[in-house]
Amino acid sequence: MTLPEHILQAFINAPGFDQTAFCRVHEEGGQVVSIRLNPTKFNDVAALSFNLGASVPWALQGYYLAERPIFTFEPLLHAGAFYVQEASSMFLEQAIRQCCDLSKGLTVLDLCAAPGGKSTHLLSLISAESVLVSNEVIRSRAAILEENLVKWGNTNSIVTNNDPRDFAALGGMFDVIVIDAPCSGSGMFRRDPESVHGWSVDLVNLCSQRQQRILADAWPALKEGGVLIYSTCSYSVEEDELIADWIAGQLDATTIPLNIDEGWNLVSSSGPVHKSAGYRFYPDKVKGEGFFLAAFRKNVNADMPRKNKSKPKWETVPKNIKEALRPWVNTENLTVINSNENLLALTAATEKCLLQLSSMYIRNAGINLGKWAGKDLVPGHAFALSHLTSSEIPVLSLDRETALNYLRKEEIDAGDMPKGWALVQFMGHSLGWIKQLGNRANNYYPKEWRILKPA
Repeated sequence: MTLPEHILQAFINAPGFDQTAFCRVHEEGGQVVSIRLNPTKFNDVAALSFNLGASVPWALQGYYLAERPIFTFEPLLHAGAFYVQEASSMFLEQAIRQCCDLSKGLTVLDLCAAPGGKSTHLLSLISAESVLVSNEVIRSRAAILEENLVKWGNTNSIVTNNDPRDFAALGGMFDVIVIDAPCSGSGMFRRDPESVHGWSVDLVNLCSQRQQRILADAWPALKEGGVLIYSTCSYSVEEDELIADWIAGQLDATTIPLNIDEGWNLVSSSGPVHKSAGYRFYPDKVKGEGFFLAAFRKNVNADMPRKNKSKPKWETVPKNIKEALRPWVNTENLTVINSNENLLALTAATEKCLLQLSSMYIRNAGINLGKWAGKDLVPGHAFALSHLTSSEIPVLSLDRETALNYLRKEEIDAGDMPKGWALVQFMGHSLGWIKQLGNRANNYYPKEWRILKPA
């Protein structure tokens, strides 16, 4: 890839920009592939069809791969045992670890969360007593976000589909807000060469204005003393250092410098006026793509979180149903609610957060156990991918080829499995449900998630 001169000139004053090395790495056209493991699910390297390479230095569960496999044909991806994520963006982990007390229960908002890389990462870092609200304003992207969070399998997660301005009315509800802002995307030129043609200075300016609006809209929802983490995949100063300076000046926030290992070869930068600390990733300096991150602490007073006086839009399930669920799931430390006929298993903190979000459009909360029909549970797919399933539930273990056929929603031979529901597993990782009827077994893998690509 040969980058146009007008693009190179636009980056010439960016901190740490080395035009010769930058052009060379784009011309070589190399690709960096990395994944991040789910620490609550991944337990067996042998279940992968590829080998893990070197660790991503700033993320404990991040690994580079020597080459890019066809991830669609990896059952463990569908089971939520790992997530394919660009290595530079995993630097979020350092900001969270260094700015927050992760031993405490935190309420965290990932404001621009789709497709879910940073949200799944946050869920792997925060405590079980914490809650993550993952929001995406675009409906189609919110569906992808929900899918990835369902696969990750946490009970302390809520997915919303709202405009950033809707969160302002909540008051200082959040301890942490992560804003991976929509940007001009220059940091992804190497991964997406076609995006070069859509890049322009006008686009950078448009994105800069949008970033300020998003930040200003969400700012009231952050507690006094709360942490804001701002990031982009852009090299443009107008979207990075100038926005960081705007946060420090206009929003009255204090920059939070991070401790960086010199061997990581990041570029530390600062805003021209308020000297806000930022961190740049260049593909000619790190094994990853272009990325920028800055962290801040809120100084100004925030409104108290709004107390919701309205009745919840759900009801707690009656004791007899909760007792009937025992062969399926241990609900001892969970609240089970009935929301639109779906039985949702929530932690206490998640239920409290859900009450505060009553004015929001909620796509998903906690773990959807399924629907109660008569005297039986029709189990939900999210339940299969969670840690809540009882050891009493029958399990059908499949080899790799048959597991892929199951993920294509093809009919599976359940052998001599007893009649009724069973978990389908590959190498000990649950993929979904089947129902054995005697002469055949119905495949309950979600139709909209099935593998369409031929082998």
